[in-house]
Amino acid sequence: MPSRPRRGSPRLTVLASSAAATAAECTPRRRAKARDLRPYMTVFKALGDATRVEIVALLAEAREPVCACDIEGHFELAQATVSHHLKILREAGVLASERRGTWIFYSLEPTALDRLNEFATLLDR
Repeated sequence: MPSRPRRGSPRLTVLASSAAATAAECTPRRRAKARDLRPYMTVFKALGDATRVEIVALLAEAREPVCACDIEGHFELAQATVSHHLKILREAGVLASERRGTWIFYSLEPTALDRLNEFATLLDR
């Protein structure tokens, strides 16, 4: 069994000075505060599912509101599952919805892209 290095041993001194040098070299330019990022967390959580990203891509291609029944027909999922994904995206501010009679039509929320651009700006600071 190898012996453990004692304090003050050359090996620990080298490791400690190496760690201090690495820490000095790895200092970020500016640290983003958690409160600055909270408004974006729900958007990223909503976009953290492949089905929801595909829904967003489908609506981006359509360029006009799409009926919920047409969105549902695009997936091999139960209607309730698609509705759940639409609800998460709507509550995150990614989608807008409009009732037309008994149908609900979905489109991309115009401000969603602006919010993602604002987040990218935070990363550049």
